[in-house]
Amino acid sequence: MKTQLIRRNMKKEFNGWWIISLVGAVVILLPILFIFSSIFQEANENWLHIRQYLLKNYVANTIILVVLTGIFTALLGVTLAWIIAAYDFPLKRFFRWGLLLPLSIPTFIAAYTYRTMLGYTGVVQSTLRNQFDYQINSEWLRVSGISGAVFIFTLFLFPYVYLITRAFLESQSTAYIENARLLGRKPLAVFYKVVLPLSRPAIVGGIILVIYEVLGDYGVTSYLGIHTISTAIFQTWFGMYDVNSAMRLAAWLMVIIVGIFFLERLLRQGRRYHLSSKSRPLVPVKLKGIAGIAAFVYCGIVFLLGFLIPFIQLLFWAKMTFVKVWDSTFITLVYQTVFVAVISTIMILVISVVVANVSRSHSSFSFILSKIVTSGYSIPGPIIAIGVLAIFISLDHWLAPVYSKLGLGEAPLILSLSLIMLIVGYFIRFMATGFNAIEVGFEKTGKKYSEASRMLGIGMTKTFFKVDLPLIKGSLISGFILTFVEICKELPLALLLRPFNFETLATKTYQYANDEQIYEASISSLLIIVISILSVVILQMIGKKVKK
Repeated sequence: MKTQLIRRNMKKEFNGWWIISLVGAVVILLPILFIFSSIFQEANENWLHIRQYLLKNYVANTIILVVLTGIFTALLGVTLAWIIAAYDFPLKRFFRWGLLLPLSIPTFIAAYTYRTMLGYTGVVQSTLRNQFDYQINSEWLRVSGISGAVFIFTLFLFPYVYLITRAFLESQSTAYIENARLLGRKPLAVFYKVVLPLSRPAIVGGIILVIYEVLGDYGVTSYLGIHTISTAIFQTWFGMYDVNSAMRLAAWLMVIIVGIFFLERLLRQGRRYHLSSKSRPLVPVKLKGIAGIAAFVYCGIVFLLGFLIPFIQLLFWAKMTFVKVWDSTFITLVYQTVFVAVISTIMILVISVVVANVSRSHSSFSFILSKIVTSGYSIPGPIIAIGVLAIFISLDHWLAPVYSKLGLGEAPLILSLSLIMLIVGYFIRFMATGFNAIEVGFEKTGKKYSEASRMLGIGMTKTFFKVDLPLIKGSLISGFILTFVEICKELPLALLLRPFNFETLATKTYQYANDEQIYEASISSLLIIVISILSVVILQMIGKKVKK
């Protein structure tokens, strides 16, 4: 009798929602499996040359970038989070969200903007020479090499650490910090003895996101002339036309990522952080005199360098080149960017809703399923691109007889040269962004309404559209905006997987910068930044409505 009941339940569970969820998980896992399978293939001459003469340099540069960027973003992000969360000073409310704006400027745009601004003919050195008759050593302001990349990454990626740490401090650390203050501890002692140990999970979480961005970067490292594993993947693919060697490089990058993941788990081993669920917000201490001015100046300098100065410079360049750049082809470029981003985002949200709904209905598989569908965000774009390309080339070879019967040739590359490949790459890379937003929405609504509907005999699909969908509407909008913006900003995937003669705002910007047409790149750069800023404003408005 029990066996029959179990079988009936399994049949009920194995419905269309499960099938769609499993298909989504398989699509995300396949590129990763293709990458790891390359390790067991026979090595060719190109790979032997890379392994013997170049690989050590690629790995060393990658590790140096990751370590230095992680250290400096932690220093900047944690100190700013502590100042904003624990103290009150002039314009604190503005800086609270203003310090997130550096994320709206993609790092490769920041790199060419600062390099041009600080160059010999740039606005800084020209002003010093012409207005103040002062000649500065150009090497002091030169943005190049690893030092230049660390400067750019730190200044424009620190908000990951800042945001996560600030949210943690404001909501979960009140009792500990106030107890330390009551015991007479000075601010620095509270910071080092209480805040840093307590905030370690949040700090590490932010640093991990920064590391993923650095590992997957191509725009900054290639523009500044740094040989990393990501740039080597591009050079091997486009320079040698050797997909197999590019896959092996991607596998090495995956090894580094897995190593970072296990290192973080090892460091966290044996440590548990139990915080009260009834925590109250942290009450900021009013800073007066020099302390208040110092906090204002510190936040103001970071805001100026991380957003306002490069943004104003781009506006000035855009004004200079608007007539030259803005034409019908540019409008087509905007349309192509929006089109592919909207299609990819809709696809991501549909699968996210299905997987999140299945996960909460079948808790026994929810953890594994959620980890699989969100794994793409921790994998750099070049790795995903290599895996997707390998899969689509294999599909084209498998479908070659069908193509031949349709009169398309003996072995044409149909899928491998289509827009579908780019959309699948976006789907794998940014599935986590959409899924996390939807999952939070389901967690807030709970199960009681959907369970009541199911008890009344209404099916899973009808329950979702009648009950769940109206309740998670805000999360759907948030997930759409976040995913749409990430896709518009993405460079490595678009460069590697786009069809011929298909450009996005990100690829066109990189193309201009790579051709040293820095001024012409400003308009497309500004459009990406404006889209990002609007997304922040809309999300803030949605958050206020939800609180009301």
